[in-house]
Amino acid sequence: MARQNVAEQFVDILARAGVQRLYGVVGDSLNPVVDAIRRNAAIDWVQVRHEEAAAFAAGAEAQITGKLAACAGSCGPGNLHLINGLYDAHRSMAPVLALASHIPTGEIGLGYFQETHPERLFDECSHYNEMITNPQQMPRLVQTAIQHAVGRGGVSVVTLPGDIASLPAPTKAVEHALLTSRPTVRPGDLEIDKLVSMIDDADRVTLFCGSGTAGAHAEVMEFAERIKSPIGHALRGKEWIQYDNKFDVGMSGLLGYGAAYEATHECDLLILLGTDFPYNAFLPDGTDVKIVQVDVRPERLGRRSQLDLAVWGDVRETLRCLNSRVRMKNDRRFLDKMLRKHAGALEGVVKAYTRKVDKHIPIHPEYVASVLDEVADDDAIFTVDTGMCNVWAARYLSPNGRRRVIGSFSHGSMANAMVQAVGAQFVDRERQVVSMSGDGGFTMLMGDFLTLVQYQLPVKIVLFNNSSLGMVELEMLVAGLPSYGTTNHNPDFAAVARAAGAFGVRVEKPKQLAGALKDAFKHKGPALVDVVTDPNALSIPPKISADMVQGFALSAGKIVLDGGVGRMVQMARSNLRNLPRP
Repeated sequence: MARQNVAEQFVDILARAGVQRLYGVVGDSLNPVVDAIRRNAAIDWVQVRHEEAAAFAAGAEAQITGKLAACAGSCGPGNLHLINGLYDAHRSMAPVLALASHIPTGEIGLGYFQETHPERLFDECSHYNEMITNPQQMPRLVQTAIQHAVGRGGVSVVTLPGDIASLPAPTKAVEHALLTSRPTVRPGDLEIDKLVSMIDDADRVTLFCGSGTAGAHAEVMEFAERIKSPIGHALRGKEWIQYDNKFDVGMSGLLGYGAAYEATHECDLLILLGTDFPYNAFLPDGTDVKIVQVDVRPERLGRRSQLDLAVWGDVRETLRCLNSRVRMKNDRRFLDKMLRKHAGALEGVVKAYTRKVDKHIPIHPEYVASVLDEVADDDAIFTVDTGMCNVWAARYLSPNGRRRVIGSFSHGSMANAMVQAVGAQFVDRERQVVSMSGDGGFTMLMGDFLTLVQYQLPVKIVLFNNSSLGMVELEMLVAGLPSYGTTNHNPDFAAVARAAGAFGVRVEKPKQLAGALKDAFKHKGPALVDVVTDPNALSIPPKISADMVQGFALSAGKIVLDGGVGRMVQMARSNLRNLPRP
C-alpha cells in the first residue's frame, strides 16, 4: 500500500470526524487536497462560485446538524474570501474547520505572488489558527483544531502550504480519539443555592430566552409554570422557545413586538437564559430589577448588563436543578397582566396588517411573509437575509419545534440567506429549505445561484424585491439624512432564474402569490419566486426612544415595519382565553 501524503491524511481525519463534504473553490495550492478528496469515497467536494459562500454553507450545515462542517480556500485571495462567512459561523457558535491553503514554504515572507498571512488574518474569527510547516505536525495539529471547533463551538483554521500537502505523511503518527460532541455543564452548588433563594424571594420573575435554550423547551416551560413567569425571547431564541408556550409575551429589541419589553422592566427579577442579546438599551439598567444570567460561555456573563448573579452552566442542566428546588408560586397577577398586555399589543398592530393587504400593489412584504408561513412545510428550514427580511422572519414565521430559522443574526452580514441554504439543503435533499432573500443580498452573491442549479439542490428562494437597500434607508432616515445610493436597478429575476435552468416566476399582484409559492414548492429542483414588494412598509416598534437608537451605527432605527405579526396573534388570544377567571 502506497504511503499517504499529508493532504490524504488530512482528508482521512476529516472523514473520521464525520465531515461529509468540503465546500470551496479549487486552486493551485489546494489541488493536492482536492485530489485526495476525489479519491476518498467518504467525503465529497462541493464546488461553489465564491469562497464566502463556502464558509456560509459550512456554517449553516453545522448549525443544522450540530456537527463539524468544513470549507476550504486556496492561497491568498482564495482563503481571504472565506473570512466573512467564518466570522458568521464563529459568532453563531457553529463548529467549522476551515482549510486555508498557502504559498510554498520557501517563499513565505518574501512578497510572493498571492502572499497573505492566514495565521494573522483569521485570529479574530477562530478559536484555533495554526499553520502546518512540517509533516510531523500531522495528524495532531488537525485533531487539535477539531477539538477546538467542536469543544468550544466555533471556527478552527488550519493553514497548509501546497508543497507540504504533497509531502509524505509520517508513518507512525499518533492518532487520538476525536471529540465529536460537547458535554453539558452543571453550575456549582453555591450558584444554585443563591439563585433558588433569589427566585423564592421575588414576587415577579421574568425569563428572557436566547438560542442557549435549544433542547431545553420542556425545562423552561416547567420552570415558568412553577414560578408563574412570563417568557420573552431574543430573535435567536424564537425558534426554540416560542412554540407551545402559554407564557409567551413576545420578542424584545428593535424588531420586537408584544409585551416583552414591559415584562423585562416591570419584574423584580429578570433571568437571562442562554442569550447574548446585544442591545442593552432594551434591558433594565439593574437599579430596580435584579438580573441573573445563565450561560454556558462564561466570557459572556455580564457583558450586556450589570448582574446580581452570574451562573456558568448549560440552561437545561441549570433548570433541572432549579425545578426540583424552587418553591411553587401561586400568584399569577404579574403573569396574567403581561399576557393581557401582549395580546392587546398584537391586536393593535394586526389591524393595520389586515386592512386590504390582499389588494395592495406593490405587495406588502408582511403579506408575503404571512402567506409563506402558511404554505411552507411544518419542518421547513428558513434561511433569512439580514435587513428587512429579518423583520419579516421575526414577526411572521411560526415556530413549532420542527422548523429551523438560520440567519446572520449575530454577525449581521448581507448575502447570507441563499448560500446558507446551500449547506442546509445538502444535509437533507428531501427537507424543504426556503431562502428569504432581499434583492440586495441576493445580488451580492448571485453567482452561487448557479451552485443550486449545478447540484440540482431544491432550494426555494422567495425574493423580497423592493429594488432598494431597505434597512439602510431606515438608518439614513433615523440619522436625518436623505436616502442616497440605496436604489437597485434590478432585472426580472424570474427570467434570470429560468435562463440559468431553474424554475422562475414573477409575482406583482397579491392574488398571484399563494399559487406561485405552491408551484415553486412542488418543483423538484431549485426555484425562485420574484415578488415585487412595497419599499414603504414602515411603522414604530412597541418600545423605542431616541436614547435607544443612539450608539447603534447599524441599528434598524425608530421605524421598522407596518403591520401585524401573523399567526402569533392567534396564539396570544388562545393564551388569554386560558387565563384563570377571578
